[in-house]
Formats: sequence, structure tokens, C-alpha cells
Amino acid sequence: MATKQQLKIKQILEDLKLNDPKKVSKSIKSLETHGDSSVILPLANLLLSGMNKKNEEEVVELLCSLKDTSTVVEIMDIIGEDKFLAIRPIMLSAVWNTKVDFSNYIDEFVEIAIHGTLMETLECATIIDNLEGPFMEENMLECHLHLKNYIESSEPKDEHKAFLLSEIAIKIKDINEALDTED
Repeated sequence: MATKQQLKIKQILEDLKLNDPKKVSKSIKSLETHGDSSVILPLANLLLSGMNKKNEEEVVELLCSLKDTSTVVEIMDIIGEDKFLAIRPIMLSAVWNTKVDFSNYIDEFVEIAIHGTLMETLECATIIDNLEGPFMEENMLECHLHLKNYIESSEPKDEHKAFLLSEIAIKIKDINEALDTED
């Protein structure tokens, strides 16, 4: 049996599908109050399907205002899914603008920075620079492995991306040194 809250969210999500920008705006505002982590995927699908610029900005603003740690897994699932590559820069931007901690995903951000577009690399560099930790040793080892594979690869390297990745490598080194002094 669905709770009153779940029914409310379901109705709001239905209203988001309307072709009326004012109603969509009102629904997005309602999600600020009534939404939970279950709305992240429908919002991502909405961004992916396209909407007017004002409504898109409102969705992004909502994603940036998240404070609930239960949203982290949903956001990272979307960022990691090929289906959502077109909106990945938007989702990455939301990550570094939100107050939620994504430190456990530092290695995934390094991997995206290496394999993603220049814009995604920039977003990931900003995210990594703002992560506060604590960081797990396994994640840091994965970061090193990703960076080592990038450096050793024979693929041609974009100089702007290479510069950003060198900045990420320095940040990873600093985090590791801080971890080593804690031991």
C-alpha cells in the first residue's frame, strides 16, 4: 500500500510530464518540499527527454540544492549509465554544487575525467578538488591505477585535458600524503 507521501510524489512526477511549463515549474517547486531520492531518476529522464530552458534550469537548481545523502547512489548510478551520457555534465555539475558528500566515489570521478569529454574532465576536477573525505585507501589505489593507465596509454592526449588530469593527479597525491600521515 502506497503511503500518502509516495502518492503525492507520484502525482508530482505525473505533472512533470505535462506540456505546460508553468505546471512543470510548480511541480519542480513541489519536489523541493515533498521529493525524496526516488525522484532523481525521473528527473534525469526528464532532462534527457528535453524540456524548455527555464524548466531545465529549475531541475538543475533542484538537483544542486540536495542535502539528503540517500541521493548519492541514485546520482552516481545515473552518471555511470551510458543512457545518460548526454546529461552527464549536468549531473556532474549538480554533484559539485550540492552539499552532499561524494568522497567514496573519488575513483569514479577520476575515471570519468580520463575517459570523458573535456567538460566532464573539468567538472570532475572541480568535484575532486572540493571533496573533503575521509577517503578509503582502496579508492585512492584505484585513482592511481586509472591515472597510471592514462599516462601509459599510447592514445593521443588533448593538452587541455592533460593539464586538468595533471591537476587531479596532484590532488590525489596530496590526499594520499595526508592519508599516509594519519597512519
